[in-house]
Amino acid sequence: MLAAELGIWSSREARDLVERRDPGGLVRLGRRHRGWRQADLGARIGCSASTVSRLEASKRVTDMALLRVAAAAVDLPSSVLAAACGFATALVPAPTRVALDAPRDAEEDPMRRRTLLAAAGTAVPASRLLAVDDALAGTPAPSGSSAPPDVRLARARRQFDAGQHAALLRELPGLLGDAHDAARSRSDLDHARLSACYTLATQVLVKIGRYDRARLTADRATTYGSLSGSPLASAAAARELAIVLRHQDQPAAAQRLILGAAADVETTGLTTDAQAAAYAQMLCTTSYTAARAGDRGQALAMITEARQAAKRLPAVPPSGRLFRISPAAVDLYAVGVHWALGDAGAALEAGRGLRAELFPTPERKSRMHTDLARAWWQWGKPEQTAQELLAAMRVSPGEVRDRPAIRQIVSDLSSRHARTLGVRELALAAAR
Repeated sequence: MLAAELGIWSSREARDLVERRDPGGLVRLGRRHRGWRQADLGARIGCSASTVSRLEASKRVTDMALLRVAAAAVDLPSSVLAAACGFATALVPAPTRVALDAPRDAEEDPMRRRTLLAAAGTAVPASRLLAVDDALAGTPAPSGSSAPPDVRLARARRQFDAGQHAALLRELPGLLGDAHDAARSRSDLDHARLSACYTLATQVLVKIGRYDRARLTADRATTYGSLSGSPLASAAAARELAIVLRHQDQPAAAQRLILGAAADVETTGLTTDAQAAAYAQMLCTTSYTAARAGDRGQALAMITEARQAAKRLPAVPPSGRLFRISPAAVDLYAVGVHWALGDAGAALEAGRGLRAELFPTPERKSRMHTDLARAWWQWGKPEQTAQELLAAMRVSPGEVRDRPAIRQIVSDLSSRHARTLGVRELALAAAR
């Protein structure tokens, strides 16, 4: 993009339009900068001048596909469009400011000090989180890697699946930078890949309890999922955002979002296994969200429907599938749903037939053990709780060490049941 064109989107007028959530006004700004009439833009994007007029005048996004095409025609940056649509924090380029080149001492910087303190007691080094913070402050720079973006994304997903959270956080800034660089093509595929990268970032940040950062990455995943036009990319992003909202004590907003995502996936007709898997996953997340909000009827109805939706799916999901749900995975969700409803007996009954070999990744195998451990703990059974957590540690230590809620159970076991069989071994393993 020409330097002069960059200036348009960092102008006061553009900033005002972003603040007013007026994406149509931004399209109008870009069109006028080029000296085009509404009919000229319409001819370029295949619609009438009156349609362009309605698009520019509307304060609500009623046709995202048309808006994307019009934005591309006037070279409106996707990050600016996203901010104006209310999908994410504005990323409008700001005028460059030169600051004194003085060293920054973490002990003198309150924000960085809080980051360091928040990382204490986990297996994730504070430096990893600081690097992610820097990457999220703007558009991260490309890594310079020669590996194709799909290869890098697949490797990052394997790190998540293996519970290698610190290693994944180390890779994230470069992965996001490369995905942003590829998305300069403005192709739907590259926008979908960028959304997937931010979705993965959200997953690992939620896993380690960094919900403020996860809210930012989930917003961006939603933005680029919408720009991609892919219902599955959008559904994946919406699911992660709903999970973040749930953790931020906004259950009603989370439930509205995930129900909307489920409805959008259902409109695909569910003609492929990938679409059916996405739908089953949305129902599982809806059920668990309802359970955490105390809505027993909705929670149980949705998990029952999820079981029906998952019947056609293979026992082992194909590698590389965006939604790796299976009948066994739905049963594991049922364990969590009953636990969230306060019914430990029903949770353990739902998980009675689960075995580690039913799950394809260390992350899911370990999650089975930690979910059962939560149910045993809720039922007041410290020995069984410790045994399940030890089993989780053996499969994927990060699932115990890095998750705040599970770490708390280990701490409570150590302080209240130190002589119970397995507790001392668990505490030593978690401290390594």
